[in-house]
Amino acid sequence: MRDDHFLMKLMLLMVCLISLPGYASVDLVKVDKSERIMYLMNGNQVVKQFRIALGANPKGHKRQQGDEKTPEGTYTLDYKKEDSSFYRAMHISYPNEQDIANARKAGVSPGGLIMVHGQKNGFGSLGHVAQRFNWTDGCIALTNHEMDEFMALVKVGTPIRIEW
Repeated sequence: MRDDHFLMKLMLLMVCLISLPGYASVDLVKVDKSERIMYLMNGNQVVKQFRIALGANPKGHKRQQGDEKTPEGTYTLDYKKEDSSFYRAMHISYPNEQDIANARKAGVSPGGLIMVHGQKNGFGSLGHVAQRFNWTDGCIALTNHEMDEFMALVKVGTPIRIEW
């Protein structure tokens, strides 16, 4: 009887720990461009959500370098970059083969180096003000504190789905 009681308490403790945001795994990053919100997902459950800043011209899919659009579609967060011009960064696998083919057909460069990143180095204290505007060249920006949370929760190889 005592062993059963101990096991029940232990199982309850484990369930509580697993449900804490810092312990939940993220299997999808979902971005709603129209609402400017990023959701870190585990199955159908939201683990964490962030208010984001996007490219200065956010509506529509990125077509070419310099259009200041954030791409739309499903990509992969394929590597971390700690030596960025911005406070920490994780690369989004844009452009994919279709993006490259569409740009080639239009006679333009698709662009690249699209990241989830923090604030411009040296401007971290302005993050909460900057997040009220779409100011990137097509990246997805968080405050520096949020970027630390993002990097702790999201592993390289996680898919990111970006939608309007």
